[in-house]
Amino acid sequence: MSDPLKYPRILLKLSGEALMGEADYGIDPKVIGRLADEIIEVQKIGVQIGVVIGGGNIFRGAGLAAAGMDRVTGDHMGMLATVMNALAMQDAIEKRGGFARVMSAIQIHDVAEDFIRRRAIRHIEKGRIVLFAAGTGNPFFTTDSAAALRSIEVSADLLLKATKVDGVYTADPAKHSDAKRFEQLTYDQVIERKLAVMDTAAIALCRDHRMPLRIYDMTVPGNLMRIMHGEPVGTLVDAS
Repeated sequence: MSDPLKYPRILLKLSGEALMGEADYGIDPKVIGRLADEIIEVQKIGVQIGVVIGGGNIFRGAGLAAAGMDRVTGDHMGMLATVMNALAMQDAIEKRGGFARVMSAIQIHDVAEDFIRRRAIRHIEKGRIVLFAAGTGNPFFTTDSAAALRSIEVSADLLLKATKVDGVYTADPAKHSDAKRFEQLTYDQVIERKLAVMDTAAIALCRDHRMPLRIYDMTVPGNLMRIMHGEPVGTLVDAS
């Protein structure tokens, strides 16, 4: 294996839907427990970790808006959903002997710290897993954009998006058996081909700050550790 600290500091983006497992709503304790195990395993080899979790397993602002709710109200509800998911992940990590802090982009002092960049970096440097909640704190921005923003703010070496698919394909592999998986893409290729990696704002932010992004299948145990050892798991999106 190559250098175990190929990426000394990472930002992991988990979708809220990933926490549901096979359920239709909420959090599957087995899934969040397995994810916590993998995060702690990687942290133990010296990798510094920040995590952004979506809220789609509870509320999705855009979906609520499509149903007739005010978009800003819906997005605020979605932010609160990400706080709940972050608290659940904090609990799972701490039950396994890890150290975690929830930092929220909206003020909710009884359950989370305010996001302050220097404090977040200090937590990460001390070996604490920092869970960034409430997205960017602004409506109309997704948690993908929040993940891109936080990865840049804390000077991560790699942004990881954990999905249920083993990379980026030319088409939806569940619907098109002839879909081809990309090993590597540039930011501009993702935007020009309208590939469903992250929203355009997030990709543009990564491009402007040259933040490498890797999309991988989180359902395969050990994938996160393989990436930390430099294995080409999933699809890499960068400037080359």
